[in-house]
Order: sequence, then structure tokens, then C-alpha cells
Amino acid sequence: MSENKAASRYAKALIDLSNEQNAFEVIKGDMVLLAKTIDENSELEAILKNPIVPLDKKAGILKDVFGGKVQPLTVTFMKLVVMKGRAAILFATSKAFIEQYNVIKGIVTAEVTSATELTEASKAEIEAIVKRETNANQVVIKSKVSEKLIGGFILKVGDRQFDASIAHGLNKLKKEFAQGIL
Repeated sequence: MSENKAASRYAKALIDLSNEQNAFEVIKGDMVLLAKTIDENSELEAILKNPIVPLDKKAGILKDVFGGKVQPLTVTFMKLVVMKGRAAILFATSKAFIEQYNVIKGIVTAEVTSATELTEASKAEIEAIVKRETNANQVVIKSKVSEKLIGGFILKVGDRQFDASIAHGLNKLKKEFAQGIL
């Protein structure tokens, strides 16, 4: 079974369990902390992925790092994943949990790359468009500035992309000239 598929299944199981125990929101916070901690700590990631490190030692390290900071359910879940020999997918599992949480809650992430910093009015307009087009309850906008764009913006939502950049328009015009369309 691929790592992503296994991570997704573990995440789904944790979602089901956290819903049963009325701890869905709290466990989501724990998964954000887990993902952030592993992402920012290459030593922890290396230990989790190292097949030579004994499983009980990995579980102990996770308990030391997260004990008292996360719910007992999360500690038990991490220990279960580790003892099943799947410690290497804990990061992917936490990310899968967050993605599934967002789907359940109707939260969509829109990535906007623009030539200049977006104004609040621009962000509000993009948010309204994305909400309307995706039927989302909430839109999280992640914006970044790229000097490669002459002007305009590129909007990515999930696997869809809308390119309203001047560079894209110029390239399109160039191709049309090359094909003799104009």
C-alpha cells in the first residue's frame, strides 16, 4: 500500500475516532502541531524514518516531545502508528487529517501569486469568487509575490489554476502570432 493511501486511511480512522469522542476540533489542533513539529525538526523526522531505531524508542521520543501538549487520544494514536511500523508516515498522516478536516468543514485554500502585494479589497474579491465557484464555507488565501510576473495574478485552488498574469497573456499572444491566427 502506498504511503499516501496508508496515511489517508490512518487519518480517516482518527477522524472517526475523534468524532466519536467529540474531540474533532482539538485533535485537528494536535495534527497541526504534529505536522509543524516534524516539518521544522529534521532530527525528529530522521528518527521516525530510520528503520534501525527501535519502535519503542520512537514511541518514547514522541511521548516525550508531545506528552502534555496534545490530547491522550493523539498520544495513543501516534504510539499505535509507530508500533505498526508506520512512524515514517506520521507527517503524511497529519497532513491528510488536516486536508480531510478542511473538506468536511468546507474550507478551501486559494494560492495567489501576484506581481505586487494584494490589497485587502483584492483579497476580499478573490475570496468571494472562490467561495462562489467552490461552494466553500471558508477560504484561506495564501498569497505570494513573484517578480517574474509583469502584472496580474495566478490563482490556484486545488488542482485548478486561473492565470490572469500579463506574462501569460503575452505568451498566448506570441503563440497566436506564431500560428498565424492574428
